[in-house]
Formats: sequence, C-alpha cells, structure tokens
Amino acid sequence: MDFKIKSGNLAKAKTPCLILGVYDKRKLSAPAEEIDQVVGGALSALLHKGDLDGRVGTCLMAYDLPGVAAERVLLVGLGKRKEFDRGAYTKALAAVFGRLGDGRITDALFALPELPKDSDLYGAVRHGVLLAAYSAYRYTQTKEPAKDAPPALKGFDFWVADKAGAASAERAAAHGKAIAEGVALARDLGNLPGNICTPSYLAERAVKLGKHYDKLEVEVLDESDMEKLGMGALLSVSRGSREPARLILMHYKGDHKGSKKDDKPIVLVGKGLTFDAGGISIKPSEAMDEMKYDMAGGASVFGAMVAACELDLPIHVIGAVPASENLPDGAANKPGDIIKSLSGQTIEVLNTDAEGRLILCDTLTYVERFHPEVVLDMATLTGACIVALGRHPSGLFTSNDELANEIVDAGNAAADRVWRLPLWDDYQQQLDSNFADMANIGGRDGGAITAAAFLARYTKKYTWAHLDIAGTAWLSGKEKGATGRPVPLLSELLIRRSGIDR
Repeated sequence: MDFKIKSGNLAKAKTPCLILGVYDKRKLSAPAEEIDQVVGGALSALLHKGDLDGRVGTCLMAYDLPGVAAERVLLVGLGKRKEFDRGAYTKALAAVFGRLGDGRITDALFALPELPKDSDLYGAVRHGVLLAAYSAYRYTQTKEPAKDAPPALKGFDFWVADKAGAASAERAAAHGKAIAEGVALARDLGNLPGNICTPSYLAERAVKLGKHYDKLEVEVLDESDMEKLGMGALLSVSRGSREPARLILMHYKGDHKGSKKDDKPIVLVGKGLTFDAGGISIKPSEAMDEMKYDMAGGASVFGAMVAACELDLPIHVIGAVPASENLPDGAANKPGDIIKSLSGQTIEVLNTDAEGRLILCDTLTYVERFHPEVVLDMATLTGACIVALGRHPSGLFTSNDELANEIVDAGNAAADRVWRLPLWDDYQQQLDSNFADMANIGGRDGGAITAAAFLARYTKKYTWAHLDIAGTAWLSGKEKGATGRPVPLLSELLIRRSGIDR
C-alpha cells in the first residue's frame, strides 16, 4: 500500500473518496466544517435529515458536492467529542475500511479530525497506517481470492491541517508501513498450513530474507549441530516428527555510533512449533488445526526483523527461532522421560504437550554467547494465559521492573497491549521433581506463571522477559487467522531503543 501525507486546501484535494469525521449529535469535525463552508452548509443539511447522528462507526456517503474536488465524501461517526480516544478512532476506521470495500474503492484520503485524546499526531497516523494495511491484507498462498471479492485498498492518504506537523506525520507513515510489512509476513507465516510451513520452510524463508536485506545475516543450525552442542531438550521434541528441527538465527546490525565494546544486542526469541499435536499427550481433535499457529512467536520474530530492516534502525538485534513439530511417534517423548538440556539441567517430562518450554529453554541458554543487553521471548505457551487474561492483552512475565515498564509502555503506544503477571519464587516449588532438576509442568494452578517460572531457570545470566501470546496471536471462528501480534509492540520497543526520531 501507498501512504501519503497531504495538507493545504482540502476542498481542492483530488481523491476517489474524502473521509470526514462527525461527532455525536451531528457535530462536524474541524475538517468537515471546512468542507461544509465550501458547499454552503450541504453537509449540515444532509446530517439533519437523520441518516447519520455521529455514533462511532456509522457511515454516510455523499456524491458530487459542488466545489469539492473529491469524487465522493464519506462521513464517519466518531462518537462524543470528549470521549474520542484511540479506541473510538480504531472503530471508526474499521467502519471506513468496510464501507470502502463495499463500494469497491481502492484509494481514499482521510482528513484527520482532532487527535484522539490519548494520542499525538505521530501515534494517530502510524496507527491509522497499520489499521489500513491490516484491512488490506489478503491470504492468497493456498486460496485464490473470490472473483467477486471486494478489492483491497491500494492507497490511503492522510490530510493534516498543520503543515508544521507534516514531518512527524511523514515519519509516522513511513514507520507504520515498515511495521506493516513485518505484520504481514508474520500473518502469512502463521496462516500457512503445517504441511507447507515446516521447520525447513521457515529456515528457507529466513535465508531468503538474508539475501534480500544487506544488513541481515542468517545462520541455520541443523539437528547434527544441535546434537553436538547438547541441546537435548529441543531435540527431544523433534524426535517424534519426520521433519527435522532447525534453530534459525537472524543477525541484524544497523549502522550506529556505539563502540564494538558496548555493542550488546537485543535478542528476540520466538517459539517456532510449526505444528503441535501434543505428542503422546495428544490434544483433542477439536480445533487442532489451529495448532499451526503454535509458531506465531517465531513468526513475530521474523516480522520484527523485517521491520528493523525496513526502518534501517541503528541498532543490533538478533532473532532466534527454534523450529520443530510435536507429534506422537515411537521415538517421541513419553511422560516420565528425563532429558538433559543444554544448560546441563535435567527435566522430567510429565506432559509432552508442554513442549514449547523445552525448545525455548535450550535456545535461551544458547543466546548467552551473544552477551545480550536484553532477551525477550514470545510464545503461544499456555492456554492458562487465555483463561487468565482473555484474548486482548498478551501476558508479560519478568522480574525486572524497569524492563516491565518499558514493555508495557511500548505495548500501549503500539496498541498491542500486555498485562504483567507475577513471577515470584513462590511458584518455583510447583516444578519440583523427585527424579530430575525440574518437571516440565507445575500442575493446573497458575499454569501460565509456572511455565514462565520454568523458563526463568534458564535466563539468570541476562535481563529477560517472556510474552505469552497464546490469546493474541490468532483469531478463531469466522475471522480465523493470524493477527501478527506482537510485531507492533516489538517494533515500537526497537524504535525506542534505537533512539531514532519519531
């Protein structure tokens, strides 16, 4: 998609569709008032006929307004002016994209109303770009679009009243487009079926990205490499599959002024279970097809790396994706088996469906060699997190308050929110085992927390946080599909750490 920032005389802006906001009780936004004066009060007269009262998300199309260069004008309800926030802004834009699709309109100009009370110009434009790109996304890898399907948006421009703010808006549009590229890749990878998106496929996609971006170097470890290292936990999961495991490492090193001595990378680790049947502790068949999304953490690392490349961030980032399948087989893990991790710690496997933490723990140990500034892992780790938080925020776990605040703030800014859950030592005793250093599950109570507590045992040598994205990585039901979260959060975090202008 193309995104442009425009200003100047709004009535003379040529566009297939000009979008104007209307507040509750038919109160025109400032750009709408400007157009209303040009057309001699025609918009006010139209509103008083009662077809649109300004409730959030309601729409009304007008055609051939005299003195207006736009082919048509779409009025969209914004709700009460005092309550206009990012949530109302999001609902209004969602309605706009639906109406544009119904009208088969592929290019439009949105006259940004007064800013949402919880956003600045940069944030409003970037969020609008991401919403537009999200609405235009189409999955086409294994299904041709219907012949009568509404066309996707090709261009969505923003009109800003203040020319002085144009530079910030331009940056927001560029940043939003870069992040959208990462989100789209994460959605594509997540939506692919398990028979296509295998560990080897993910590795091949990473290698292609390395060839596409000059500053991205890719390294792939195969099972023999991991066996030499002693990654017994990760390999114990892949033994039940005919698809060999891969450890994918993506090194992005942007130009920056820091010395080599203090060039500590930010490491992103993403769970890449390309399909999870649960192993011997097999899952119920209902909705098991959605376990192709168990690699969404890994997909989000791919997306974040693409965003960093597109943004050309002056920062050092390493993406690590352990990729495997988890299937029942004669060689698969059995309940009661004891395995040895790369760290040297032994693990009693009480539930083979708690495999994500097994492939992650070896990876978290492996990345110690990079002497990271911080490590953040993302994983569709536990259904317990969905029970605790629902599907709106991702679960955040860390013992570092400063890092927690940083991630929470980045999530709020990116409209990709997280909620912090405790990671107290009190939970560690639930992982006690009579036969190994730890068990791989801690019982029903606090399942998301004990999963994070398990990972914490492998992260003592660096600053670390864990995101449980089981509730946010994909949608079920009629709208089933990958969301691309938490790429927006990760991108915002990297932007802030890089110190580039916003």
